[in-house]
Parts: sequence; structure tokens; C-alpha cells
Amino acid sequence: MQRVLDLPLMVILMGIGALAMYLPAFHAFGARDYGVSRVFFYSGTLFFLLTVLIGIATAANRAGHPARNQLLTLLAAFTVLPLMLAVPFAEAVPGTSYYSAWWEMVSSVTTTGATLFEPDRLPQSVHLWRALVGWMGGFFVLVTAAAVLAPMNLGGFEVLSGTPAGQGALSGGPAARGASPSHRVLRDTLTLFPAYAGLTLALWILLILAGDGALTAACHAMSTLATSGISPKGGLYGTGAGFWGEFAIFLFLIFALSRRLYPSGRTFRNAMGLRTDPELRMALLIVTVVPALLFLRHWIGALEVDEVKDTAAALRALWGTLFTVLSFLTTTGFESTDWAEARSWSGLASPGLILAGLAVMGGGVATTAGGVKLLRVYALYRHGEREIERLVHPNSVGGAGQEARRLRRQGAQMAWIFFMLFAISIAVIMLALALTGLDFVASTTFAVAALSTTGPLASFASEAPLSWSELNGAARAVAAGAMVLGRLETLAIIALLNPDFWRR
Repeated sequence: MQRVLDLPLMVILMGIGALAMYLPAFHAFGARDYGVSRVFFYSGTLFFLLTVLIGIATAANRAGHPARNQLLTLLAAFTVLPLMLAVPFAEAVPGTSYYSAWWEMVSSVTTTGATLFEPDRLPQSVHLWRALVGWMGGFFVLVTAAAVLAPMNLGGFEVLSGTPAGQGALSGGPAARGASPSHRVLRDTLTLFPAYAGLTLALWILLILAGDGALTAACHAMSTLATSGISPKGGLYGTGAGFWGEFAIFLFLIFALSRRLYPSGRTFRNAMGLRTDPELRMALLIVTVVPALLFLRHWIGALEVDEVKDTAAALRALWGTLFTVLSFLTTTGFESTDWAEARSWSGLASPGLILAGLAVMGGGVATTAGGVKLLRVYALYRHGEREIERLVHPNSVGGAGQEARRLRRQGAQMAWIFFMLFAISIAVIMLALALTGLDFVASTTFAVAALSTTGPLASFASEAPLSWSELNGAARAVAAGAMVLGRLETLAIIALLNPDFWRR
């Protein structure tokens, strides 16, 4: 076992991906879809044998720069690993190019959830494969955030540390500071996996009890915990779970708001109670204020069409707004079935710009959610609050302790730098998409959806729903790069480009 753990992380990921192919193979066999079953079984066997050979060939190699290799592995996991994961997808879906299959796997493993296919075109086992890849990608993000990005002071941890990103200011204690990268990955995997798998299993059971089919419930459960928004139905419409299914998903989406809701959250420095957690407080403010404003907007619209007496429709509109706001804030992208009820009740169009803004904010640091992250938003909010206070009382003392001062100063500075890099990234991706022939609205929508890893956003951010299948080959390449950039974050890419990072 120790010899396996000493292998390069990329080889271990290949082995896990190969073994995961057996699950859709067994599912397709049980559904008597023998052609799809053979594709996944043969692919899993082939790539597992290939992984064994690569493992034997690399067993004697020792990494010269563990931190750099771990960061390069992150990049390879989102770009190179999908080349393997795409093989059974391309073979199982007739008429599909390998390039499109690779794009689908990049979208799944980065938890973006964008798709080029209508739900009816894909076999059920392929839907399971997409959701499974997204689920594994979400868990990979959780583990690497704690084991790789935190020691390198990246991924949002630079806001709390008060030191420059990429400087290696670990947020853990002395024991974690001396641990090797492979040891940290193993430790955090053993800590996180029981909770991650247990929560997925619990939600799967709840969705089945609410009325969903077993496959639909499994895909939605995995997509909720991974915030990928992948669905065999194309969303929550047409499922049997109804309100109670959405309520269960709503509860489990909360885990994407703060790293402290997972077991590994206790290992970070200056861990505080959930009541004082800045990310949860910021999320509570957003999930309270934004639905209230949207509901008021819909209420005014209902006054214009004389439907304000329909109390049941008003309550469904309120719930649909609350669920959809939390879903897009966590970059999941599930739309409540009552969200359409809210629009029809009020006669107003979908506020796509607000949903895009929520997706850009994103969820918590070291969670499966994408976006700018709530901790960075909170740091900017506290900095702005302090600046306004100084305008009113120039000689006032900020107080609230050393950590709060560091968050308002160095933390806010790092958050602002990342926010500017994120905005520049959106502009660059928009320009690249525009060069492929897309108009301004389409290029903006696809850029924000890809960088925030919220694939379903493309259907809601503009007046006319957009489809990822409309992108040509060049635009798909740009979108895939944006997904990887949004998942890995700009600061990590900059750390890779730093010359000092490559010196031994």
C-alpha cells in the first residue's frame, strides 16, 4: 500500500479514474445496455493496466520539487486526465467526436456542468459517468485546497494569512508545516472522504424518498455536493421529488458556503465557531437580501397583472427565488421549478445579471464552489466599511483584534488583486470568444459561466437562452481553458509562471 501512495499523484488519479469506469459499466449491464457496458468495462480495464505499467515505470522516481509538482498535477488533472476519461464517453455516444467528449469531461471534472448534448441524446449510464466525474472532481478540489493550495498560501488562504500569495505560509499548525505533500494529500483524503461520501449517500436516499428515480437521485446528489449542476433531466424539471427534493438539495448546498462545515475546516489556523464564521455570515446576508429584493420585484410585477391575491403562487415564487439564489451563489446552477412560477406569476423576465453576479461571488474557500469566493468578498466589504467609518470619524480606532485588522488591510488588498485578475480574465476570455464570431452578449455570458464554473448560467444570464452546443471548435477551446482557469484560479497560474518557483 505504501508503494502505491509513493507513486506520482497523477498516476494515482489515473488509477482512480480507470476503476471508476466500472461503475457505469455495471449500471449499463444491469439496464441491459450491453454496448455501453462493454465500452466502459473495456476502457476501465485497458486504462487500469496502462496505469499499472506507468506506475511500475515511475516507482523509482523521486520528485525534486514537491510543491511545484503538486501544482502541475492540479493543472494536468483538469486538462490531461480528461483525455482518458473522454474515451468511453466518445465510444458510448454515437456520432460524437473525441474533441467534444474531452470538452465534456473538462466541464465535468472542473465541476462546471456545461454540456454540448441534449439530455435525451445521452444514455443513462453516460449521464451517471458525467455526474461521477463531476463528483470526483469536486472531491479532488476539496482535498487539494487543504493539502496543496493552503500550504502554498493560494486559493483564498492568502486573505487570512496576511502574506503574499505563493509564499508558503501554511494555515495549519507545526505538524502540518512539516508534512510532505503526499502525506498531506493522504491525511486530508482520509479525513474528508467519509464526510463527503456520507453526505452524498444521505442526499441520495432523501431524494429517492422524495420521489426521484435511483439514477436521477444519484446524479443530483453527486452534483449537489460537487456543485457541478449535472442532471440527466437537464435540471430539476420533470423529476418526481418536487418541493421536498429541492428542500433537501437546499440544505446540502449549504456545505459549499464554508470550509468549516467539513472536518478539515478545524485544522486551519484561527478556526472559529460557525456563528462567527465570516463566509457563513456573508452568505446569510446575500441569501436574505437578494431573494427579498427579487421577491419584491416579482410582487410589483404581479401588481401590474392583478395576480397579487394568489397567495400560493406568491409563496412558490418566494421559495423558487430563495433556492435559485443559493444554487447560483454556490455555482451549482440548479434552477427551482418554482423559479418559472415566479416569472409567470409576475410577468417579468429572469434577472440573469443578478444570477451572474451571484455566480461570480461564488461559495466558500476550500469548498467545491467556484467564483471569487465569499471570504474575499467579505474582506472587501469589511475594508469598505472601515473606510466609510474613517470618513465619518477620522481618528477612530478599528479594533476587533489583530486578525480583523489583517483581514481589513492585507487581506482586502489580496482580495482586491484577485478580483481585478478575475475581472481581467473575464475581459480576455470575452475578447477571445468574440474573435471566434460570438456577439457581445454571448461572449460575456459564456465567459462568466466558464470562469465561475457555473455551466447552467448560460441558459439564464441573457434574455434568449444560450446553448454551449452553439460554440464552434475554437470557442470551445477558449471555454475549456476558461473552465480550468476558473477552477485552478489565476493566482495559482501566476505562481506557476514565477521564475523563482522553478529554481531548485
